[in-house]
Amino acid sequence: MSLTGIALIIIAVAFCILVLTLVPAILAFKRTTESVTSLSEMIKTELKPTLQELTEVLSELKTVGGGIAEHTDDVLHFMSALGETGTNLQTINQSVGVVTNILNTTSVWATGAKVAGKYMLDHYLKKRGGK
Repeated sequence: MSLTGIALIIIAVAFCILVLTLVPAILAFKRTTESVTSLSEMIKTELKPTLQELTEVLSELKTVGGGIAEHTDDVLHFMSALGETGTNLQTINQSVGVVTNILNTTSVWATGAKVAGKYMLDHYLKKRGGK
């Protein structure tokens, strides 16, 4: 055999080894592309309804958010009225305290005047009766 023949045999063997190693790689690549294709199909079928539901939920949230924004003024008005009511109740409580204090003072003075009047009457009657 000549040198050219040996080189051709080495090239043929190398080519066969290359083909034998590439075939499993090509088959694995083919399986991978089929898997990616099926995954893509599944994502398309599952993702579209999910996106539609998400869009509906977002529109409902916008509606609810708008409703909340509309009633914020009502809540602020209510809180303001509640604050005014608290202030008015405090004023009424202070007024009741003042009136109670005045009534207690008046009651003490009335009791004192009653006792003093009774004492003076008893003293006057004793003086008159004693003569």
